[in-house]
Amino acid sequence: MDVNAAVAAAAAIAGLCTGVIAMLAFRWSERDLKKPTRTSLRPDSNGALPPGVDTVLSVLSSSAVVLDESDSVVKASSAAYALGLVRGGRLAVEPMLHMARDTRRDGEIRQVELDLPRRGTGRGEALAVSARVAPLGSRLVLLLVEDLTEARRIEAVRRDFVANVSHELKTPVGALSLLSEAVMDASDDPEAVERFAGRMQIEATRLTNLVQELIDLSRVQNDDPLEDAEPVRVGELVAEAIDRCRQQASTKQITMAAGGTAELRIWGNRGQLAAALGNLVENAVNYSPARTRVGIAARRLVAPGGDQIEIAVTDQGIGISEKDRERVFERFYRVDPARSRATGGTGLGLAIVKHVAASHGGEVTVWSSEGQGSTFTLRLPEAGSVRDRSSGGPLIVNADDGTYGAADPDTLEPFPAPEVLP
Repeated sequence: MDVNAAVAAAAAIAGLCTGVIAMLAFRWSERDLKKPTRTSLRPDSNGALPPGVDTVLSVLSSSAVVLDESDSVVKASSAAYALGLVRGGRLAVEPMLHMARDTRRDGEIRQVELDLPRRGTGRGEALAVSARVAPLGSRLVLLLVEDLTEARRIEAVRRDFVANVSHELKTPVGALSLLSEAVMDASDDPEAVERFAGRMQIEATRLTNLVQELIDLSRVQNDDPLEDAEPVRVGELVAEAIDRCRQQASTKQITMAAGGTAELRIWGNRGQLAAALGNLVENAVNYSPARTRVGIAARRLVAPGGDQIEIAVTDQGIGISEKDRERVFERFYRVDPARSRATGGTGLGLAIVKHVAASHGGEVTVWSSEGQGSTFTLRLPEAGSVRDRSSGGPLIVNADDGTYGAADPDTLEPFPAPEVLP
């Protein structure tokens, strides 16, 4: 009996000890699970960042990188990889890495703007970025990077535009000031007054045209043309463009001809479309020698995304060199500044054409050969779907008979004989 009691007591004590040890082991393991470890800070771990930080970083527009105490990347957004900030699990930009180490050491927030080499190009282009480093908890560092490249480009364009506008406005205003002084000094000479007054009228007209084209350019850049969109007959646009230039063409004995515009319609803002086509025809007349021909041809292009209307304006002028063709649509760019000023050009006409075409879902292109002439082609979506087919290629005018065709005659049937407009 005493032996059995002793065995039972020993078993009870052993069971109690086992329970205590198991409880202590459970508590110890719980504490170890809650303690952050080096492995938990690896990029593929979900528990490395403080609660909510991962969610916040995922919705930021900035490129985000989180570094641990060994400068390893804990978390990086896809934008950070796209910019080339992170490679092989490490921060690849040395100045940012030094900033992160300094911030980890003293806890201060730092910000700097840097120019980074653009990945995948050998042309020396740089990315302008703004980097901001801040501590995240006791051991992590957060790096936020903003891409400023586009903002800087827009700012440069704005500065150039303001400088160009100031220069262009200064020329006629200065001329008017000098001419007015000349008129006052020649008050007793009627012939001189008449001559200076004529020059003042020319400069005033140039100033008016420049201000109007600045207003037109601002309007096509800011307005949505589809708000007031309607089906517009191509024939009416062409007739309006020819009327606009009839006097200049008559003075230079330039024949204007149009063909292929019957039953074609474009969907868009009538005023903007008329201004764009009018600018093309006006340029063709201004840059054509006397006793030549300017042609306007239209056709329908069948395209998978919807039919388009192509309007080509062809002249027999001086042509455009290859190096200038890519820049003719820039604001205030002139192939021949002296000739442009003589014709009253502002350098904004083709920029307006480009913006109108883009805002209507189309494009404008140029084909040119020095000494032979140029063809500006405006392609815009058709209003509705209609019949007929045609093929691509720049259109040129036949100098002998005034008919139109493609640059390669084998790729396009000739247009119908054009209607010659007086």
